[in-house]
Amino acid sequence: MRKFKFLIIVVLLVVGCKKTTQSKHDIIRQTVHESLKTEKYRPKFHFTPKANWMNDPNGLVYYNDNYHLFYQYYPDSTVWGPMHWGHARSKDLLNWEHRPVALYPDSLGYIFSGSAVIDKNNSSGFGQDAMIAMFTYHDPIKEKAGANDYQTQGIAYSTNEGETWTKYEGNPVIKNPGIRDFRDPKVFWNEDLSKWQMVLVAKDHVQIYESENLKNWTKISAFRYADHPPLGVWECPDLFKLKVAGTDEEKWILIISHGGESGPNGGSGTRYFVGDYDGTTFTTEQEESQWIDYGTDNYAGVTYNNTPNKKRLFIGWMSNWNYAVVTPTETWRSAMTLPRELLLIKKDNTYLVKSKPIVDFESLLVDIPESEISGSVPTNFRYDRLQQSVISFDTELQGAMAFELSNTIGENYKIEYNSDNGVFSIDRSASGHVDFSDAFKKTSRQNMNIGQRTNLSITIILDASSVEIFIDDGAYVMTTQVFPNENYTHFKTYLNQDTTIKNFKIKKVKEIW
Repeated sequence: MRKFKFLIIVVLLVVGCKKTTQSKHDIIRQTVHESLKTEKYRPKFHFTPKANWMNDPNGLVYYNDNYHLFYQYYPDSTVWGPMHWGHARSKDLLNWEHRPVALYPDSLGYIFSGSAVIDKNNSSGFGQDAMIAMFTYHDPIKEKAGANDYQTQGIAYSTNEGETWTKYEGNPVIKNPGIRDFRDPKVFWNEDLSKWQMVLVAKDHVQIYESENLKNWTKISAFRYADHPPLGVWECPDLFKLKVAGTDEEKWILIISHGGESGPNGGSGTRYFVGDYDGTTFTTEQEESQWIDYGTDNYAGVTYNNTPNKKRLFIGWMSNWNYAVVTPTETWRSAMTLPRELLLIKKDNTYLVKSKPIVDFESLLVDIPESEISGSVPTNFRYDRLQQSVISFDTELQGAMAFELSNTIGENYKIEYNSDNGVFSIDRSASGHVDFSDAFKKTSRQNMNIGQRTNLSITIILDASSVEIFIDDGAYVMTTQVFPNENYTHFKTYLNQDTTIKNFKIKKVKEIW
């Protein structure tokens, strides 16, 4: 009986300890969650790392009901350093679960950008449905010594959905041919040829490779474009096909990111080419650069592999290399754009890639009680949670129109369109904290030419430190960061008598983080 009583006491103590431990863990998790919610400039519904530095999205792949987001990550600081692959996953591309760091630097170098695929037929020999990552090794020792061949391509595999990884013992699988900027492999399965293919950037052009097993790669072609002046180093390529909306016509899309001052409004930017691809060579008749986003804060974006419905789903890094390391955040730095679906349209014999928020984003939108909005809607009103909202409307206009987002201390973000010259613009010169970077101030005013119009459809998505503007369902897009000292609470229009606003809506966005 004494033994039995002793056993009961032990069991109760163990259970009590487990409950106490569990309670402590719950408290810690709740504390972390509360700190994320209150941290200044932390987005409420865009992806951010829990802490420290993040840049390019990597390894975007769907598998077993999960969208995986890998990303350039430095876990020891809020500024760029030796690159790892961070990891998160989501059922809907909106609610993200942070996972352990996926890939760490090793003797071959840092782990730079790349992609991931699902090897359904075990062509690599790593296992059926293995997740295969292909990435750039960046050797800092060789780079410091002045060598040109410090970037090579490696692979790693996971048989447990990206939780743990094994690097291939035969790395690198593609050696450097003597080119300083030789990186960012985007692998895809070419269904027409039943082969793995891959686009890779080599300084100022794209190289295309193919493979039977993801280990042995053969270069099959290259794509160059005669830019005058040159747009600098090419980065983060992607190649895929889309049907032209409303037709059976198919075209191939090549996405390229550019650093330096290449973007349409300075700094980093991501453009696209619409053309044809015969399984070996990509060609285009496009004569002018087209950009995924005309704002300064959407860079290095690529699309998901293996999506269940074959939609082209895109995520970009919501920052700009000209000021990314000095943005005024504390424990974390950088966010991703909202996930967007890419669609191809044809307008006046010109192909345009539309970029619009994924359909599931609608599930985060809720109606706002009338009692929470004061003033005159839609021309001049106050809503205290404006900076966590979506504003959408249609306009019929003549001449110019303008809109202003502002707060109680006079900071403002201006949006303008002039139908006489076709220029749509934003002005963030007085948007809040702007003096942390001369480059940020230099890009205070940003423009995009959308043509002379008498009708416009506009959607504005505001989060704690970002404004994303979609014109005509994403035919033209501007993404910009903002750092107001107080949240924006006021919306005001400046219209002439010949301009009207229709179908005005404002919705609150549910808080995820």
